[in-house]
Amino acid sequence: MKFTMALCQIKGSFDKEICKERAEAAVKEAAAKAQVVSLPEIWNCPYVSKYFREYSEPEGGETFQFLSRLAKENDILLIGGSIPEIDDGKVYNTAYVFDRKGNLIGKHRKAHLFDVDIKGGIRFMESETFSPGDKATVVDTEFGKMGVAICFDVRFPDLFRTMTDMGAKFVVLPAAFSKKTGEDHWDFALRGRALDNQIYLAAASPARDPEGPYVCYGYSRIVDPWGRVLATAETDETIVYGEIDLDYVEDVRNQLPILKNRRPELYR
Repeated sequence: MKFTMALCQIKGSFDKEICKERAEAAVKEAAAKAQVVSLPEIWNCPYVSKYFREYSEPEGGETFQFLSRLAKENDILLIGGSIPEIDDGKVYNTAYVFDRKGNLIGKHRKAHLFDVDIKGGIRFMESETFSPGDKATVVDTEFGKMGVAICFDVRFPDLFRTMTDMGAKFVVLPAAFSKKTGEDHWDFALRGRALDNQIYLAAASPARDPEGPYVCYGYSRIVDPWGRVLATAETDETIVYGEIDLDYVEDVRNQLPILKNRRPELYR
């Protein structure tokens, strides 16, 4: 099975309505070429811990309904990037997934929170506001089993192996790596997870805004099961497209039988 994947690299804003306008324009453009579209991590509010609760919404809220409408009107499978979700007083970094009819078919709450203090770089503590999710997420779609993870989750190989073991052949990763960590680790992390698990990995970043409260890396990209970069952005607002060929996943796994030759009894 083949399909076209699109990643919408857009800028954020303090104004949620402006964020939605940018998202709608990008998704509509992407849907003219792609069957599966993703927005980036935390696209509807500033990526700053102190704002997450203020901008948070419950499942079924305003932004949820907006994303559902986008999926239905554009006849696409939509990974709604991620937004702050509030549930029973707790705030989560949550990615919703909608089918072509606008139905919610899955969601992922970021499992590994971005708590870092990098010398000469940034200090950022998501756990000051967010609570962590508690599961690996694989969604049954018309294109097969799709894994969903968010940003810092990519640094944890066990999570990606779990999604692979659950049947995922492609994983979508809304992410907002910082400029510093992106320059040093983005390419290695994406290609490593794709190569280790022989999957497609599509990572959607916000566009870089040097004047914004958080300067992200950008460089949304799609990596294939051989670890090759199929398509990439740079730092500006743009849309990245790539063809996902799930038969190629099996071809790679047969040529280079990493998964089949695993010896889990040794990995204690």
